[in-house]
Amino acid sequence: MSGRTKLIVALAVVALFVAAAVLLPIPGPAELRAWAAATGPATPLVLFVAYSLLTVAPIPRTVFNLAAGLLVGTTAGITIGLAATTVAAGLSFGLARLLGRDLVTRHLHRAAVRTVNDRLSDGGVLAITSLRLIPVVPFAPFSYLCGVSSVRPVPYLAGTLLGSVPGTVAVVVLGDALTGDTPPALLACYGAFALAGAIGLVKVFRKRAPAAPVPEPEPAGPAG
Repeated sequence: MSGRTKLIVALAVVALFVAAAVLLPIPGPAELRAWAAATGPATPLVLFVAYSLLTVAPIPRTVFNLAAGLLVGTTAGITIGLAATTVAAGLSFGLARLLGRDLVTRHLHRAAVRTVNDRLSDGGVLAITSLRLIPVVPFAPFSYLCGVSSVRPVPYLAGTLLGSVPGTVAVVVLGDALTGDTPPALLACYGAFALAGAIGLVKVFRKRAPAAPVPEPEPAGPAG
């Protein structure tokens, strides 16, 4: 596939994802319970597949985490949420790497592109975990960014899983975002996650900063 064809396909995929995120309706709790009653014992499997595929588009994970808690309970909801998050992250990463990696490589000579690429790739699991902890960093776009960077798949997936644990647990247990009533405890959790992510990023940046050279001692002069 030529570079121009990849660019066209990538733009079409992005447009499709954005349209899906904007146009797909967000169901309410009553609709979710009705859907679960209709699917019966297959509810966990259907939820897992829907979560894994739809969050590849920029559709908030919060919706699916809350749905998991409402439909299958806390323990199963957390398990499905984390498993589907990892699958969705891998799909987004692979799709971006397939369609967009060559386009970014051409611009690595630019300082801004090279800096972002270096921070992500050299930061490893800590960098990915820290950014996943920060609630304002969108899940799918960040997955695309990692896919077109030099981040290796294993640290990326490990960091995504680790960084997604606190938010997934908090939303499944405390979340009520679909009703528009966000509990104060959930907001407090988000603040704590953001602080933890910021601390992790500071450590990544400090680790990357070159150490100041230690001056060599001057040779002693002849004794006189």
